[in-house]
Amino acid sequence: MTIISDIALVQSNTALAVAIMIGFGALAAGIGVSLVGSKFIESAARQPEVAPYLFGRTVIIIGFIDAVLMISVGIGMFFTVAAPFANTIIQQLPLLSG
Repeated sequence: MTIISDIALVQSNTALAVAIMIGFGALAAGIGVSLVGSKFIESAARQPEVAPYLFGRTVIIIGFIDAVLMISVGIGMFFTVAAPFANTIIQQLPLLSG
């Protein structure tokens, strides 16, 4: 295998891993938000007098759930843009050619 194909292999595997990471993060965030929302509606229907108190807590929890997804997207963008795994191959090019 050549150096170019090694770099292409690393980049394609990185893109696949980032897609899986963001996909599962979005799936988990969607499930989490829907569970929290359904429990909020259920509890507000049972005790309407505590609905404003529960709404504040629900918004905070949904923010935390979405923060996990945004961290996943940030890490994925780091791996995509910075390419830390491909840089190790690129740094070894002078050693291999001479």
